[in-house]
Amino acid sequence: MSDKARILFDALDLDQDGTLTRAEVISALRAKGPTLAAQGVIPFWGVGGDDDSSALFDEADVNGDRVLTFEEFAALVDRRFGW
Repeated sequence: MSDKARILFDALDLDQDGTLTRAEVISALRAKGPTLAAQGVIPFWGVGGDDDSSALFDEADVNGDRVLTFEEFAALVDRRFGW
């Protein structure tokens, strides 16, 4: 798993509980996405709207429990962003 995936996961984990919910991903990417892209944590093309954030969540939630672990999240973003 990449260091960038960990940095991004921690930035999106608004309640710091070690998992991500759909609401956290959408809210955090809306608020922090442009800054994270400017810092090189996420590609600029990876910052989308609420529908894009929701789709990213759905794709990462492979077990369907509506919560993302770091492992689920990192597997997707490492592949999607080419890290």
